[in-house]
Amino acid sequence: MRTARKQNGALYLDKNGSRSPVWMFSWRHILPNGKRVRKKRQVGSLDQYKTEAAAERAVRSWRLAINSNQVHAFSGITVNDVIEHFRLKELIDKGENGRAWATRDRYESYLNRWIAPRWGREELDSIKTPIVEEWLEDLKFDPNWRLKKKPRSSLGMVAKRPRRAEMQVLSPASKTRIRDLMSVLFNHAIRWGFTDRNPISGPVKGSGVRQSSKRQRIPDILEVVEMQAIIAELQLRERVLLFLDMVTGLRRGELAGLQWSDIDFDKMEINVTRSVVDQVVGRCKTEASQKPVPLDEYTAQDLQEWYRLTPYREPEDWVFASDSSRAGKKRGKQPLWLSTIMRYHIQPVIKRLGIEKQVGWHTFRRTYTTLLQANREDVKVVQELLRHSSVKVTMDIYAQAQMPAKRAAQQKVVEMIRPEMHQEGCKKRA
Repeated sequence: MRTARKQNGALYLDKNGSRSPVWMFSWRHILPNGKRVRKKRQVGSLDQYKTEAAAERAVRSWRLAINSNQVHAFSGITVNDVIEHFRLKELIDKGENGRAWATRDRYESYLNRWIAPRWGREELDSIKTPIVEEWLEDLKFDPNWRLKKKPRSSLGMVAKRPRRAEMQVLSPASKTRIRDLMSVLFNHAIRWGFTDRNPISGPVKGSGVRQSSKRQRIPDILEVVEMQAIIAELQLRERVLLFLDMVTGLRRGELAGLQWSDIDFDKMEINVTRSVVDQVVGRCKTEASQKPVPLDEYTAQDLQEWYRLTPYREPEDWVFASDSSRAGKKRGKQPLWLSTIMRYHIQPVIKRLGIEKQVGWHTFRRTYTTLLQANREDVKVVQELLRHSSVKVTMDIYAQAQMPAKRAAQQKVVEMIRPEMHQEGCKKRA
């Protein structure tokens, strides 16, 4: 095995931005990808170290560090170096043993848009907990960040840009995900010996970057009558698709990823084996997500009716295949874009019905959870139906108590404290 050549680095006098003489130290640094680059660091001013011997004593520990195995002691490794290494080792397709495509895609988005622009050139040792915390607190979102080129008119002249929306404060949930990804990067750096500290999580609980993940608003839950009204207004394809989501709680990617071979009409089960996100076929979110989903007779009849009408009936065909002529050669070979179905087929119906709630595909999964809880189903059954990895996720994040149930529970306490109300309640029930 070839050993690294020992180096002493170079100590020399230079001038800083204000033209004052300073001592500088330079050395050859090996990046995580094996590339050797020249690094330099200011030792101090000529006033601090009046002789070369004094400056030599100051860099003695640095010379030891650049030749030691403890590369984090004086490495000069930047966040960009760690991001590059993280991509090579973690953000590649490892099949069942790696991260899902949707997770890798989200990581890339946060790295490119938030973390690398601000912290990329910073050395790992220079990143401090309070500074990251303040940065997250002031983080804002530009709704126009995708506009990179100026639009042109038909005459070839630069057209007037549409009015740009004002900067918006990033949601607490997004800030938490950015914070968590930065912690993942530092843990990766620790694992590979690039540093020995994680300023994001801190050495003990509560000492790291504090960022609340509290929701800005409570997610909307639909009433049963509202769901019935929506279903009644939809065409067959959208009706089957939406009702299937309402009574199974399938995630959007799982709905898009259904093939006819996944539906067992004899056993009355749906086998969830894949998830499709942005037309990329991947595995399900967790191992628990791959458990079979029960199929009731009414939903089975709807699916069979759709099976008779759709031109795509082969076992490997998508249950909800794209049949638009604009799909070209991909017509029938890829699933529907469910975001498009929601935007152009379902939300207009919701608006026409006068339902003033923010409704997306995940709304139906949350509503399904809430209805199961309102029916007093066993919490383990609810968890299994939603295919969550833990009961805590089911009850703390998804389930919401409905007002009639909360009112009834409160009434029982009132009757305990006010005996006269208890007697009136008994007379009414009699």
